[in-house]
Amino acid sequence: MGIITKIAMQQKRVDRYNIEIDGNYAFSVDEAILIEFDLKKGKPVTEAEITEIKIRDGVQRGINTAVNFLSLRMRSKKEVLDYLRKKEIDPGSWEEIMSRLESMGYLNDEQFADAYIKTQIQTTEKGPAVILRELKEKGVEDHIAFSLIEQFTEEEQAAKAASLFHKQRKKYKHDSAFLQKKKAEQHVMAKGYSADILKKASTEQELDEEAEMDALMHQTAKAHRRYRSLEEREYRQKMKMALYRKGFDLSDIDRAIDSLLEEEYEGKNK
Repeated sequence: MGIITKIAMQQKRVDRYNIEIDGNYAFSVDEAILIEFDLKKGKPVTEAEITEIKIRDGVQRGINTAVNFLSLRMRSKKEVLDYLRKKEIDPGSWEEIMSRLESMGYLNDEQFADAYIKTQIQTTEKGPAVILRELKEKGVEDHIAFSLIEQFTEEEQAAKAASLFHKQRKKYKHDSAFLQKKKAEQHVMAKGYSADILKKASTEQELDEEAEMDALMHQTAKAHRRYRSLEEREYRQKMKMALYRKGFDLSDIDRAIDSLLEEEYEGKNK
């Protein structure tokens, strides 16, 4: 047994206090623990009491650490546990820390998942599959995630997928219509939209023949720079294969090659 001889507030942490027993530094505690155990100068404490105080202080430290982490935004239970691990909070305290946080209203995976889904719908292009995968990575149970993802209606999904699809097609405007569609579909699927939603989003429109020919001529010019030194027969064969792999129609390819060669011939003979 010893006697508390001094209690002093820490200079850098005003919510923590250094405790001296019999004139020597013994440990530090959070203000909440100081109050809980009624620690004051002149009070006798046993070794068993000191051990209990340190355990309770470890729990309080974990709670403070978690609350600070949660003050930035809502977190899942798994995210909080991972953070406690990162901050080297004693694993023996985790269960009590989590229980206290839940009773204080800081942790609720259903509320977290609901808010997370709403935020993703409002601020990102992600589809349901990606959102569900991210919730799983954050430790949210499947039955919670699947019940809440239903708020992402098929109409909303189709609208967002269609916008994403058309944006991607424009990005690949120098490709054939076939490749534009293929690349756009792959991107939309990668964002987490289902095949059924994609089908609604990528409903066929009339082919813009002028845009298709512009894309073909762009790709023809690129291929020409690569194969221009070849003998004519090999040149045409290589050009056709390269452009066909890009998704262009063979009859259009022949016309594009002839047009390019004609322009080049006229340019040389001016």
